[in-house]
Amino acid sequence: MNNQISPFFLLLLLLPLWASCADRKVYIVHFGEQHNGYKTLHEIEETHVSSLSSIKETEEEARNSLLYSYKHGINGLAALLTPEEASKLSEMDGVVSVYASNPTKYSLQTTRSWEFVGLDEGEEPKWNHHFKTERELPLKAGYGKGVIVGVLDSGVWPESKSFSDEGMGTIPKLWKGICQTGPGFNSSHCNKKIIGARYYVKGFETYYGRLNATEDFRSPRDVDGHGTHTASTVAGRVVHNASAYGGFAAGTASGGAPLAHLAIYKACWAIPNQEKANGNTCFEEDMLAAIDDAIADGVHVLSVSIGTTEPITYDQDGLAIGAFRAIKKNIVMACAAGNSGPAPSTLSNPAPWIITVGASTLDRAFLGPLVLGNGIKIMGQTVTPGKLDKAHPLVYAGDVAAHGVLRNQTNQCLPNSLSPKKVKGKIVLCIRGAGTRIEKGMEVRRAGGAGFILGNSKAYGNDIPADAHVLPATALGYNDALKVLKYIRSTKNPTAIIEKAHTLLRHTPAPSMASFTSRGPNTVDPNILKPDITAPGVNILAAWSGGSSPTKLSSDHRIVEYNIESGTSMATPHVAATAALLKAIHPTWSSAAIRSAIMTTAWTKNNEGNPITDSFGKIADPFQLGSGHFRPAKAADPGLVYDASFKDYVQYLCGYDHDGTHKKRFGCPKKPEPTYNLNYPSIAVSKIKETAVIIKRSVTNVGDENSIYFFTAKPPFGFSIEASPSVLYFDRIDQKKSFNITVRARNFGMAKKIYKDDYAFGWYTWTDNYHYVRSPIAVSVG
Repeated sequence: MNNQISPFFLLLLLLPLWASCADRKVYIVHFGEQHNGYKTLHEIEETHVSSLSSIKETEEEARNSLLYSYKHGINGLAALLTPEEASKLSEMDGVVSVYASNPTKYSLQTTRSWEFVGLDEGEEPKWNHHFKTERELPLKAGYGKGVIVGVLDSGVWPESKSFSDEGMGTIPKLWKGICQTGPGFNSSHCNKKIIGARYYVKGFETYYGRLNATEDFRSPRDVDGHGTHTASTVAGRVVHNASAYGGFAAGTASGGAPLAHLAIYKACWAIPNQEKANGNTCFEEDMLAAIDDAIADGVHVLSVSIGTTEPITYDQDGLAIGAFRAIKKNIVMACAAGNSGPAPSTLSNPAPWIITVGASTLDRAFLGPLVLGNGIKIMGQTVTPGKLDKAHPLVYAGDVAAHGVLRNQTNQCLPNSLSPKKVKGKIVLCIRGAGTRIEKGMEVRRAGGAGFILGNSKAYGNDIPADAHVLPATALGYNDALKVLKYIRSTKNPTAIIEKAHTLLRHTPAPSMASFTSRGPNTVDPNILKPDITAPGVNILAAWSGGSSPTKLSSDHRIVEYNIESGTSMATPHVAATAALLKAIHPTWSSAAIRSAIMTTAWTKNNEGNPITDSFGKIADPFQLGSGHFRPAKAADPGLVYDASFKDYVQYLCGYDHDGTHKKRFGCPKKPEPTYNLNYPSIAVSKIKETAVIIKRSVTNVGDENSIYFFTAKPPFGFSIEASPSVLYFDRIDQKKSFNITVRARNFGMAKKIYKDDYAFGWYTWTDNYHYVRSPIAVSVG
């Protein structure tokens, strides 16, 4: 008898092992509030290892499976587990939740803006109790001196002039962070501006394998450009004579808090074997580790220009979980609402302890005139230096398809879709949609085109991006694109000229909402109105990485010091900078008070005095702009604030609890408060089932010592709004007053028909005739 084991039998033995390895993925595990009596960080980590050892065969296997032990503000871990192991772990005492990390869940949401909102440089008047001009806030705040802003992103390009530490103050004594080194980044790259830098790559490498050194730096250095752009927007130094592409947006570049210190947390990485223009990916376990360290390091504000493509419940949302721990340390966290607009119910980062930021335009345009052969001049936008002074034949991309390419694929100028015979020497009108905007121009250039017009489809309205194209080009809104197409169709030999582009300031109307900014209602909890605020996020000039071209395409070899980008990613650091300035002026204010001040002082009018509109010209509602467009200087003196403690958020989660998770975790009362009773600066009540609903609120006096505030309101159509009491008397600072808001349907049956699948909007205000503490309202009837 042959005693040797046959290869086939050996294969059968190994199959379960291979299957087990194949099934393993990263799981995020959260434990209870306390660290079970353990005090040192080592003891906490050992308890995490012990938990894993109970489901692994050996302690060594448990340690090898552990990616991160979260032990500062967060009590949890990230580990490589099989579904069976994750299930066993979820049943253990003290384990609150276990869920799989999703590698596609999170991504980056990608000078004049500060002047536009009144914080430009120049002679600064002395500050007194009430601001006389909008310019006084930065001076009083010391331009953010002593405040530490953490930026969770793709890293930083430290050589940029925006990160010079010349004239910076000393590093705050509370700072406990480190300067982590690696390829392309050494300890000398940290200074009094960039006081710390870390990187987090374990989750990324578990999924994609070892980081490719030719695609990214395994260090805090930024190859992408996104992290450098956001960091310089929030706290970049004053840099004179900054511009992009040979003179566009020329002027002084500065972050909103130029003397604040920066702490860099790199947790977003280039996706292997893809164009960088397709974006980075940010793994949940890596971001949680970054937030955990930021809490221990001593940051005051976290700027997070990262979001999801669709809403996620709090217990499955790493950013929401991390932010919940951050507020316990009174850290303000501003996050991007997302770039999935204009569709409704698309916003990310909906947790009420996060400041959720939407994007709007500012009053600067980069005009790229297009002159048609019939003499009509259309003002497009571009930051492309090239021009076509002589008339060139004009064609529509849908008419110049390469052989075998479908017409609906050709009108968008996708790669290899155009016929060189039909395109050579001509200007091509391409439609915005599939593919990147820059790649459309590259396709026109490949086919021999002389110039390029990027026309918006109806979905994008008149929201026009200003891009640095690779050939003479301009971009048009939907209505103007239709004019060009109509001209092409009505003329035997259509021609056009693309004139030299230039920068125009004080452009009107501004702001307006960007078409891409994600919208409410908040599907995670419809009783919390989101987004919270909007800020400039379209065509923002800021510092850029020397490791990436302005378009981030491999075929683009240009290197720029400053770049123009759009996205809620660009809006978020504007609000984070405002939070840093408010921290400098009001160091004892809670994160909730700072959010309240930013929200209740926001403005809903544009620079023509009319309501802010969306990219289609319709009046924007609170699901687009939240409380309105931020006004940093006004936020420093809001009069009243809606404050909330960590305990208040815990009680909120008790009301939000649907599966008993939070009841087990926090010991919730049998009948918790409805979630709309969280002391929030806005009101949303979804599917009212009665004639009237009563909402509880309280305000804290941070204005004048002796003051009287009166209630005014503009009710949603078909409803009435009353406050009880309707007058608030204060005789000291920090005094709190509670009140009830009653929202009543005038005709409940009629309201139910009108608002069955829709919302009605209104607002209410407390005013002492100097401060106007304004809150938006959204209601629906179910």
